[in-house]
Amino acid sequence: LKIPDGQSLKPLNLGQRCLIDALLNPEISLVTCYGHAGTGKTLVAVAAGLHEMFNRRYNGITVSRPVVAMGEQLGFLPGSLDEKMRPWLQPIHDALDLLMRPAAPLGPRRKQQKAQANTPPGGVKKPYELLMEQGILEIEALCYIRGRSIPNRFFILDEAQQLTPQEAKTIVTRMSRDSKLVMIGDPAQIDNPYVDSRSNGLVYTRQRLKGQSFVAHIALNRGERSELADAGARLM
Repeated sequence: LKIPDGQSLKPLNLGQRCLIDALLNPEISLVTCYGHAGTGKTLVAVAAGLHEMFNRRYNGITVSRPVVAMGEQLGFLPGSLDEKMRPWLQPIHDALDLLMRPAAPLGPRRKQQKAQANTPPGGVKKPYELLMEQGILEIEALCYIRGRSIPNRFFILDEAQQLTPQEAKTIVTRMSRDSKLVMIGDPAQIDNPYVDSRSNGLVYTRQRLKGQSFVAHIALNRGERSELADAGARLM
């Protein structure tokens, strides 16, 4: 997956290769993916969305995730909708920052450091922030999605295991023609007290739509983040 003026991403195992194949297949409208922490499901989905968007297969990318906290909450968040959603979507921002980070310029390190020092703080926006200002990259709050029709978008729904079946149905039925819905998550990591590993929206969607010609499902089992993260996901 090649991102213009950014980084390239290669699959590290067979599961990621199968996921990329499904994400790039224009005949597949829904991709569901299970994977424990560190398997690369979010990074691969974002990279595929950027790749398809820059190749003009979709008009843009829409990203969302359920607002379900782990443990106690810190109260209401100030600011606009994007600012309120930022803590929840920080993994997506991290993936965008990694993939769209420009390559380091050539030249002595001293000159590079001097150029960085002369850059005013906050003066240069990140590439994905420019896409957000243009409306190409959209952050969507699920609580406002009912009634919408989403055409020609690459829709990434992270942490989909936190959804109820009714919420999952609402999101699936928002997709219009030429849109792709990518639902990723880990059924073993659920903070929503109203669902469990079998009744959550991600598993429900997978089971109810299984066998349709336009649906693909991939399970990622090999962690690539670190040996510690992989061992923790398997043993703890």
